[in-house]
Amino acid sequence: MTKIITAGIIIIVLWVAYHMWVYWEQIRDEKEAQIAASKVVVREEMLSGLPQNLENSLQGAKKAGLGTFRRWLETYGSSIQDPRKAWIELDYCMLLARENAKEAGRIFAAVQQRTPTNSPVYLRIRQLEATYGK
Repeated sequence: MTKIITAGIIIIVLWVAYHMWVYWEQIRDEKEAQIAASKVVVREEMLSGLPQNLENSLQGAKKAGLGTFRRWLETYGSSIQDPRKAWIELDYCMLLARENAKEAGRIFAAVQQRTPTNSPVYLRIRQLEATYGK
């Protein structure tokens, strides 16, 4: 009977060790993927979602200041798609924070909520989270 109990204990220990090893491999792979993703440099121009004909007006609105940028977003915001829309709204959030931190936090929360973790904008959200997050 002791041989059966000993064999059962060995089988259980091996089973637990195997599942711990599989879990460890999964965690390691996720960490490596995050490191690789953080090394990828995402530039605003690389993101999809902004019609080409609005690119120049966007740059002009950003240079003109917060008021012009706000009006541009109100006018063209519905024709822009994520992930580019999230990036543009984060730029707006950063400009707005100087005048209205509460509104900037609200906009940041909205962008953060709708942006999935596999989005190219997610790393930027994580970087700004300490400043604008709750």
